[in-house]
Amino acid sequence: MKLNNIQLKNFRNYENLNLTFHPNLNIFLGQNAQGKTNILEAIYFLALTRSHRTSHDKELIAWNAHEMKVSATVEKSHTSVPLEVELTAKGRTAKANHLKENRLADYIGQLNLIMFAPENLELIKGAPSVRRRFLDMEIGQIRPVYLYDSVRYNRTLKERNSYLKFEKSKIDKNFLSVLDTQLVEHGTKIMQERSRFIEKLENYAQKVHTQLTHSLEKLTIHYKQNVQKDFLLELENSHEKDIFRHQTSIGPHRDDLEFFVNDINVADFGSQGQQRTVALSIKLAEIDLIFDETGEYPILLLDDVMSELDNSRQLDLIETALGKTQTFITTTTLDHLKNLPENLSIFEVEAGHIKKAD
Repeated sequence: MKLNNIQLKNFRNYENLNLTFHPNLNIFLGQNAQGKTNILEAIYFLALTRSHRTSHDKELIAWNAHEMKVSATVEKSHTSVPLEVELTAKGRTAKANHLKENRLADYIGQLNLIMFAPENLELIKGAPSVRRRFLDMEIGQIRPVYLYDSVRYNRTLKERNSYLKFEKSKIDKNFLSVLDTQLVEHGTKIMQERSRFIEKLENYAQKVHTQLTHSLEKLTIHYKQNVQKDFLLELENSHEKDIFRHQTSIGPHRDDLEFFVNDINVADFGSQGQQRTVALSIKLAEIDLIFDETGEYPILLLDDVMSELDNSRQLDLIETALGKTQTFITTTTLDHLKNLPENLSIFEVEAGHIKKAD
């Protein structure tokens, strides 16, 4: 899978931009706050119809503009697909092959990607919501039906939580049971897909981590599933507690992940170096996992992370990615980038203007 080009209209600090990419490696070089990360964010937005940096769509629209658009052409093994995502006052519109997709699940997966950024350490040591979002984004790319079940589950969860805020005397247990059944229907599918994904991710990540640590460490991933055995029964048994707390206490919306190195919880007791290596292992593992699931290698976005890695980790990252994935790197300097191939494109970025280096 390759991204041939991208066109931005009123995206962040780019009023109009048209770039053609190298099929192998693309480096965006410039000082901070010039617009390098905005390019990677635009690619991410095109793939997943949302930003990895903000949940407020208005922040993506250029100053004094009222709408924005990101479009590109994705080259796959057997076809070329034009993609377009537009934000207007009426909302979000996504098109694949010039056809409007009414459901997110029908659009996601047209462009698969892996994003590696400094904030990825939050995957290891951040809040559980960060890890649940990671699961939703990654599984959604390779199993679009997962997004459909997630949307239905979250809609029902919101309705149940709103109902739990009623006065206790006004709550009908029979209606609560109807909502329970709907939660179980979609929540069970979510948990099954998460369990399947985590098992495969652990298998790939263990191999990568063993290589990165020269067989000195073993990585394991634990799926902390909130539901223990019987989802429906546990929901029914939690009625009184949920009514008292005005929120749903049982379900995959409370799942979490734990990462262990040599049986030690990395978030609690691991060094920053170990946490960084685990995060890198997971991201590198996803390259082959996504290929295994879809038959296409994803594109790889590396946002200002090369300076965070020592030379050996940089080499591991580049050797694993190049030859498989089309890679996009943002950096303030080329000094710390070692062993780069000659076959690449370097773009110089300054104050929202981009030119290709000679």
